[in-house]
Amino acid sequence: MTPDGISGRTALVTGAARGIGAAVASALAARGALVALTDVDGAAAGRHAATLDGARAYPLDVADGTAVERVFTAAETDLGPVEICVSVAGILRPARLLATTDADWRATFDVNTTGVFHVLRCAGRRMAARGRGSIVTVSSNAAGIPRVGMAAYAAAKAATTMLTKCLGLELAEHGVRCNVVAPGSTDTAMQRALWTGPDDAAAVIAGSLADHRTGIPLGRLADPADIADAVLFLASDQARHITMHDLYVDGGATLRA
Repeated sequence: MTPDGISGRTALVTGAARGIGAAVASALAARGALVALTDVDGAAAGRHAATLDGARAYPLDVADGTAVERVFTAAETDLGPVEICVSVAGILRPARLLATTDADWRATFDVNTTGVFHVLRCAGRRMAARGRGSIVTVSSNAAGIPRVGMAAYAAAKAATTMLTKCLGLELAEHGVRCNVVAPGSTDTAMQRALWTGPDDAAAVIAGSLADHRTGIPLGRLADPADIADAVLFLASDQARHITMHDLYVDGGATLRA
């Protein structure tokens, strides 16, 4: 097997109990990484970790900066220095902007932006001191295109994307790479929670003129494994000369060149 910079290294994944985060944790473990699975649902993270070799689970609310520091310390004590960090944890509370409550706005930014800040700051400090490491933030294609009913989510993801790129610029001199993966519609519990009928998946793929939303040119929803594959590439040594990149994995939905 070609050395890829993943096997034998310690990786920490947030939001790892289900969906994209769980797929990322599984893919890293399959490539030989020692994986720290963190999630606000610690029990679910523990069940998933039990299915993986070299994995341990830690309950974590990323909105709590002190807890983030504590979990990084515990993971590094148990598994070794974190050299790969994948920030996936996020929430979605859809609403048109004029109907968005203060509570939903705060919660969205607490997890999707401030939580990512806590994780990236903690990982970045440790990696910079060691002179190596790879950070990947799972953002969203909503960060780059307006969406009806998703203003808070899109704004938070846009902030997170730029946060990651700025960190990548600051840490480049220390040999630490910071990249973004921006999924489109992916077959996860978060996506399915938006659906109200049996034809909703087809409607997402087709798009909606009324909502000013293009469909998915490739004609399918992403599978979480599709996103995990992109994360693994950016985390690996195959991407050793890539940093501050924003990789859209959305089947062409945003029509990006």
